[in-house]
Amino acid sequence: MNSSHAHHPAPDRPRLRFAPSPTGSLHVGGARTALFNWLLARKYSGTMLLRVEDTDRARSTHESTRAIFEGLNWLGLDWDEEVVYQGANIARHQDDADRLITNGSAYRDFSTPAEIEAERAAVEATGGSYRFDRNRAHLSGADEAEKIAAGVPYAIRFKVPEGHTAWDDLVHGTISFENSEIEDFVILRSDRTPVYNMAVVSDDISMGITLVMRGDDHISNTPKQILLYEALGAPVPQFAHVPMILGDDGKKLSKRHGATAVGDYQYKGLLPSAMVNFLSLLGWSPGDDTEVMTLPQLIEKFSLNGLQKKAAVFDHAKLEWMNGQHLAHNPIEDIEAQVFPAFERAGLMSLADLHARRDWSRGLLELLRVRARTIDEIVKLAAPYFRDAVEYEPEAVAKQWKDKSVAREILAAVLMILEPLSEWNLQSTEEALRALSAELEIGSGKIFQPLRVALTGQSASPGIFDVLVYVGHERSVARLKTALEMLDG
Repeated sequence: MNSSHAHHPAPDRPRLRFAPSPTGSLHVGGARTALFNWLLARKYSGTMLLRVEDTDRARSTHESTRAIFEGLNWLGLDWDEEVVYQGANIARHQDDADRLITNGSAYRDFSTPAEIEAERAAVEATGGSYRFDRNRAHLSGADEAEKIAAGVPYAIRFKVPEGHTAWDDLVHGTISFENSEIEDFVILRSDRTPVYNMAVVSDDISMGITLVMRGDDHISNTPKQILLYEALGAPVPQFAHVPMILGDDGKKLSKRHGATAVGDYQYKGLLPSAMVNFLSLLGWSPGDDTEVMTLPQLIEKFSLNGLQKKAAVFDHAKLEWMNGQHLAHNPIEDIEAQVFPAFERAGLMSLADLHARRDWSRGLLELLRVRARTIDEIVKLAAPYFRDAVEYEPEAVAKQWKDKSVAREILAAVLMILEPLSEWNLQSTEEALRALSAELEIGSGKIFQPLRVALTGQSASPGIFDVLVYVGHERSVARLKTALEMLDG
């Protein structure tokens, strides 16, 4: 960490914004940016704003806007004032651009796209790199007035001043650009639509944004935006550019790395709290070894000093591990709210019945949630406790019933002692099976493993006595009989 940004004073009640373009769903990178802004706003009693940058009419869709809202809602990230739609503010963007002509910071450019294209091609043909020459746009007052009167279309270009533009980035320390490297850029096209940098600055001024936190792919836009703030006579906000998120191959995260939309994870059986926890650690560290955190803990620990410069890697295995931690440790009510609907969707039991048998269904959930990394895994583990018939996993059968006659002998003995039991609970089933193990003079594992397959069809399950209690007396006996028939067959 360089000393220039080791200790940033905490911003006083900052106004922050998340500004997605509605041209697709809410992606992991956008969600992480939204989360960092939200955490900072909540930590310092600031304001979190949402702006939909829908000026690209061709690509913006209502479905995308809805998907972004849904993704933020699922993650539990709210915002504080009315949503701002950039496209609704084009008149203000135009006024701001016109004001820059008036105060001498910008000028009209009547050249046609064809002319500029021809000049660019000529320069590039000789191996040079093209830059717009502001002299070619210079017209005498009379010529300019005549063209305006005749309604000749013109773009508005910003007049980049001499010198350099620098800022103290809250992640990277001081960043400086030579203004000579920045071309006089267009701020309003000849059809009067604003370009990105103009719209963003106009909106950020109007929304009173004091800290712009965004991905570091925006660093090259920042000097242009700072020049626009200054030319408009507005205070320049602080900037914090957070690192990119890479796939495990070190390339920028994209579709080829698998799911990149937050919604995909929602439908893959992930908990929103796990997703938020995982996203928070992409480019930020709490400064100790803590990894598993709830939202209130994240707000408490979050600080600008923990933001990292180096790119973050999206590790799917770590996300699954994190989800397993949240499944095991979140309040059972929260897990129930996520898992019971999944039981219903899988056709295991209706929500009404799950709630009617609350103690039983919650007890089962307590047993299964510590053994799974995703909600889908819990559903798979739960099937034997709801369904009448068991689906046997071929590898479990092959391993635990390898010697059919031995498995048959053990299960027949188990059936003989379990069927007549009058009490059916953890204690009575354990006493009966331990006694059998002593009588047969074999280790209890040699009894429990084949029995586990008979009861659940699976090679992994909760403790065998828990399994017996949750499957129930009648069903356990029926499953032992079915297993014996299979082993005879």
